Amino acid sequence: MIYEMRVYSCVPGGMPPLLERFETTTLRIWERLGLRPAGFFTTLIGPSNHDLTYFLAWESMEERERLWNTFATDPEWVAARTAHQEKHGEVVARIASSFLAPTAFSTVR
Repeated sequence: MIYEMRVYSCVPGGMPPLLERFETTTLRIWERLGLRPAGFFTTLIGPSNHDLTYFLAWESMEERERLWNTFATDPEWVAARTAHQEKHGEVVARIASSFLAPTAFSTVR
C-alpha cells in the first residue's frame, strides 16, 4: 500500500468552505469513483493552522494516476469545483503532496 499525504494551505478564511466542500461533495464523489481516504486532519499546533492534511491509500502509483485523473475530469467534480470557486473564490493557496510507503514495523500497512 502507498499513502499519499496532501497538505492544502488555505488562504485566510478559506478553511471552513474547504472543509464543507470535502464533507458534502468531494467524499461522495471519491466513494463513487473508488478513492480511499485514510484520514483528515487540521493543525492545532504547528507552523500553520490554515492547513488541511489528508491521506489517500493507493494499491500502486498506477492506480493513483488512473483514479486521480478520473476524479480530476469527472463532470460532477468539475461542476462542483467551479460552483465552489464562483461562490468562495480560490480557498487553497498551495498544495503539497508526498507519497509514503509504510516501514516493515509500521502499524499502518
